[in-house]
Amino acid sequence: MRRALALLATTALSVAFLSLPAAASEVPEEFGSDWDDPRTAVKPVDKPKTESCEVELVDHSFDDSEPVKGEFKPPTGCGQEWSKIVLRLEGKVKGRQYDRLGQLTIGGVPVFKTSTPEPSPEGIAWTQEKDLSGYAALLSSGHDTEMTLGNVVDDTYTGVLDVRVSLTFYATDAQHPRASAADTVLPLRDTGTDGADLTGKLRTPRNTERLLADVYATGSGGGCEEFWYLAAPTDSGYDCESGSGPYREVQVLIDGQLAGVAAPYPHVYTGGWSNPFLWYTLPAPRTFDLRPITYDLTPYLGALNDGDSHEIRVHVAGVDPDSKGWSTPVALRGWQDEGSRVVKGGLMDDDTTRPVNDVHRSNDDGAESVRVEAEHSHTATGWLATSHGAVMTTVKRTVGMSSTHSWGPGQHPDELSASLTDTQTRSVLAGDGVASERTVQREFGLDGRVDVDADNRLSTKIEMSDAKKVTTAGASGDRERYRVRDTYSGEASFYLDVPRGDRHAKGVSKHRYRVSGDAPCYDRTIATQNGYVVRETERCRTAVG
Repeated sequence: MRRALALLATTALSVAFLSLPAAASEVPEEFGSDWDDPRTAVKPVDKPKTESCEVELVDHSFDDSEPVKGEFKPPTGCGQEWSKIVLRLEGKVKGRQYDRLGQLTIGGVPVFKTSTPEPSPEGIAWTQEKDLSGYAALLSSGHDTEMTLGNVVDDTYTGVLDVRVSLTFYATDAQHPRASAADTVLPLRDTGTDGADLTGKLRTPRNTERLLADVYATGSGGGCEEFWYLAAPTDSGYDCESGSGPYREVQVLIDGQLAGVAAPYPHVYTGGWSNPFLWYTLPAPRTFDLRPITYDLTPYLGALNDGDSHEIRVHVAGVDPDSKGWSTPVALRGWQDEGSRVVKGGLMDDDTTRPVNDVHRSNDDGAESVRVEAEHSHTATGWLATSHGAVMTTVKRTVGMSSTHSWGPGQHPDELSASLTDTQTRSVLAGDGVASERTVQREFGLDGRVDVDADNRLSTKIEMSDAKKVTTAGASGDRERYRVRDTYSGEASFYLDVPRGDRHAKGVSKHRYRVSGDAPCYDRTIATQNGYVVRETERCRTAVG
């Protein structure tokens, strides 16, 4: 197992070069039997320098699909309130294995979803962290736990996934107060499936004044929905066909009424795009942390706070009724009005535009092309009578997709250029006339090409982007803005239908993660060649110490 080159010391108040480019003699001419451990350029979770306590959740070697069940108890040595809670996964695997999808639940609530890297014959290790401070209400009491990580081990696929998952609780002090978090964290009860939909029951505390749903939506399972963004219309001749084309939209419904729309992220797992050599050291964005889509359901609390159970349904629009492959577990976070026993209210407005999904096909001398333009918008306004006055909340969300998918005879070349957009604005007007607004604009980009030449050498070139812009405005008129940009680019090639040692695989990749604006600056880049890190830099100005 080879590690990255030794890091250079950072220079205060200057660009920091974190590793020296590898000498030509140190970078192999092609992929071998080992490579650097997987890593990403994503900003690490900030951790306070306070007393901390660790609780182990999982320590298991996954060699089949059996879930691992356990019991969680909150720590006793770090107080009853915490400034930060950090989940950490540590994994090891060697041999040969596909990428696998994993999920962790605590008290039936999904808190973490991940996929795994594909190993080298000599073995790799990786880590992933996630800030779980927002789930503190769940973690303040004991619960059953369950982790699934479906794996198959046989004479061909020999990789056993050794995984340890822990939670670290950081105590509070004068500089690090209790983290902001929901008052309740709930699972869906009595979950089931209805066709391709997930259904379940929710009963909110009757004094709930804000409600968010975290939906961990992934198209996965090895079928065509794992690559839903490449789906072509029926009778197009493409391997993955779908009646409405590639457009997908993750919808949340309450008692059959549409309550939220969102664009799914186009995940690419570590065997994706026919070329694992792209992802061995630098995975695609979000691969190790399959983050949820968050929906603001506050406008519907007038109905939900009646004390009865209500049906929550997650529907992926665009999926054929008999299709499988989407996983959409849900966690719900609620904030309660301590001054009220029951918070009453009502829905003032609920408007949905007509969904647009224009699909255009063309054929030019055997070369097929599918162009898609799609858009949909949903707006809801609700009022609540709280102990601190009347509150009106409006949530508007608009999603869309623009893509062109082209392929030649035999589906070589196979090329995609796609952009997905998702913009949500939440406006709150309080009884005292104080208004606030928060807008989150997301754009996901995926441009890639796969081809096989006359020598049966497959090549893949891909660029991915995950961009977010957040703008907040208060009653004073002050506005705060920050941007997060997560970008990946890579290309790799290898010979098909030959023993592993004769593939002569080569590849380069680069991952850059940037935070700018009113948030603290962060800008990190990692570049690789044939599986080894050749450059690692940070570009933000840093202070001494």
